[in-house]
Amino acid sequence: MDPDSVRGIDRRRLLGWGGPAAAGAVAIGAPLVGAAPGHADPAPTGRDIPPDTRPGGAYDRYVASLAAEDKFSGVVMLSHRGRTVLSRSYGMADTERGIRNHEGTAFNLSSAGKPFGAVAVLQLVQRGKVKLWDTVGTHLKGFAPEIAEQVTIHHLLSATSGLNSPEEDLERVFQSRDEVREYCERWARQAKLVSPPGTPTEHVGSDVAIPAMIVEAVSGTTYWDYVQEHVFGRCGMTGTAFYTRPQWLTDEHIAHSYMRQADGSRVDAVRNLDKGSPDPYQLGRNPGRNFIDPPGDGGFATAPDLIRFATALGDGTVLDRPYAELFTGAKIPHGPRTNGFAGRATPADASFGGYTLPVGIVNGQSLIGRAGVNPGSVASWNIYPHTGWVGVILGNHDDVPFQEIIEREIQAVTGRR
Repeated sequence: MDPDSVRGIDRRRLLGWGGPAAAGAVAIGAPLVGAAPGHADPAPTGRDIPPDTRPGGAYDRYVASLAAEDKFSGVVMLSHRGRTVLSRSYGMADTERGIRNHEGTAFNLSSAGKPFGAVAVLQLVQRGKVKLWDTVGTHLKGFAPEIAEQVTIHHLLSATSGLNSPEEDLERVFQSRDEVREYCERWARQAKLVSPPGTPTEHVGSDVAIPAMIVEAVSGTTYWDYVQEHVFGRCGMTGTAFYTRPQWLTDEHIAHSYMRQADGSRVDAVRNLDKGSPDPYQLGRNPGRNFIDPPGDGGFATAPDLIRFATALGDGTVLDRPYAELFTGAKIPHGPRTNGFAGRATPADASFGGYTLPVGIVNGQSLIGRAGVNPGSVASWNIYPHTGWVGVILGNHDDVPFQEIIEREIQAVTGRR
């Protein structure tokens, strides 16, 4: 179940493999963010902190100008070796109650939450409970024989399953976790093999829904509870969760998502379940109709928590280092392509797909990360592993120049002009 898309841009380049959160990546065997075991990170020096990343620098001024023009509401954060360099918050988390966005506000992640599912699977691989070459039928019943016998966990995580995404009921308003889970399982079992396994697939929802089902089958708990304990809990991500609609309505630290309507107005998605997005790529969709985000997708996170995730990924907290390197290692080459930001033709040095996230090299720097878009929200987290930077962008309005903000972040960190 994949709501990602954005008006007037190449959806695959923005949010899929090779997308905005990263035209970039980490090579197999490269160190991730975090100090080597037993060594403290050195204090940043003036040479470590590019001027464009500092408070009052070019990136800070750019985001402030967007907020002043009502083109951005949310949080941006830059961290270097675990130390916050820039943290800015703009706009309202809940206009009706007069609650402003702040560093501790949790935003809807959409596809930016998909990599948590891959981490969950790799934790089970690490424990010997699952093998990457296991087929779907090794752990799950009810799939067509050609899927059960041919499609492997590696195919699903690397977006090479050859599967399609079944049609969704976008008008349905879900009322419980159990209802969401049952619907998603039934939906995933309707997937069809449309290309031979090993064929790259285009942002297919079943590629994330089926691994989530495998996590549940092997762990004996729900996907949401497993990830909450073993990913968010291990990383110290105390403000991050798969919040339910009642929590979204009442918890003051969760940003409401404001959808642009055809008449130009913005409406609060979770308070207006009868309203949908008029965007042709999101037509009729409203994230508030999900009682909880579907297994394998979404969730809500704060900017500091996403930086904690990056740190835990690098220091062996959430995955042993070999498995963290496997997670971010280049799997599928994308070939020559631009970064895909605002149509600019600055080429990436290399662009690949990892497990549920794009990976590559930009301006000589490794970059991994993921982005997501839902009606009324945008989310991006980028890890620059060789230089110790992490960048986070979280917003709760439509009509944000998302590509350009991500590009400006990359410019600030890497010095690319």
